[in-house]
Amino acid sequence: MMREFEYQRCDVFTRKPLEGNQLAVFTDAEGLTDGEMQAIAREMNLSETTFVLRRDEETERRRGVRVRIFTTQEELPFAGHPTLGTATVIRLTPPGYANAERIVLDLNAGQVAVSFAESQAAGDAVFGEMAQRDPLFGATHEAAAIAPVLGLRVDDFAEIAPETVSTGLSFCIVLVRSVEALGRLRLDLVASERYVKDSDAKFFYVLAPEGDEWRARMQFYNGEDPATGSAAGCAISYLVKHGLCAGGQRVHLRQGIEMGRPSDLYLSANVVNGKVGEVRVGGSTVRVAKGRFFLA
Repeated sequence: MMREFEYQRCDVFTRKPLEGNQLAVFTDAEGLTDGEMQAIAREMNLSETTFVLRRDEETERRRGVRVRIFTTQEELPFAGHPTLGTATVIRLTPPGYANAERIVLDLNAGQVAVSFAESQAAGDAVFGEMAQRDPLFGATHEAAAIAPVLGLRVDDFAEIAPETVSTGLSFCIVLVRSVEALGRLRLDLVASERYVKDSDAKFFYVLAPEGDEWRARMQFYNGEDPATGSAAGCAISYLVKHGLCAGGQRVHLRQGIEMGRPSDLYLSANVVNGKVGEVRVGGSTVRVAKGRFFLA
């Protein structure tokens, strides 16, 4: 007999369907093995696919809703747009969490809360904001070493050195001087894999100022990412640490412009007892499709 698993497709960090970052959410993944989850993620062929494993009400109240996140190649402990998008789908899918102001997801990286207290009606879009872990700052990186990896020139880089930051997933945050330089980003995948293998970063996330706002790009083994919520938390932590954004200031960051999937991310972080903390990443999610997956 064929097993059936319901899933929903949504676009995250956008108010408009067919923009932002795509996500598939399997709303009741009970019975799927690890290998089946990975194979389904490859089949969906998106940046990430998530699997919701529902538990009894008391367990979910104490520990949150269990969710696992897979790329086409591996399971991730944490990722931003899957967290925000999955929480939104749970909120919109009965039973249990209809119109909840706060949903906690129990990820491999730990508990992550998504707040909907600032929900804004925009058609079918729902605005949510996730609280990320306090950042861990790692190694700094030489511009001369990573410029050829990114297809950029050393003089494209800002004066502040690239630095590894993690709020659950580690990124080398790279600040370039202009959106024009950002547009020339061309990741050498082989060189990138070689570089990060010997570093404390998993991926590169490249930022550029754009007036009072910021732009970003992230390229990795699955191509270019339209919106990277986990990296955005690292980015605002980096910007606040180096005095480029004020603590508590909400920053608008745009991503996915170059690939035709514009995304809007709203970021903030504070300085608490001399350390960067209270990292928040928000944006809207809109559902675009639902279906059933058949598996023997």
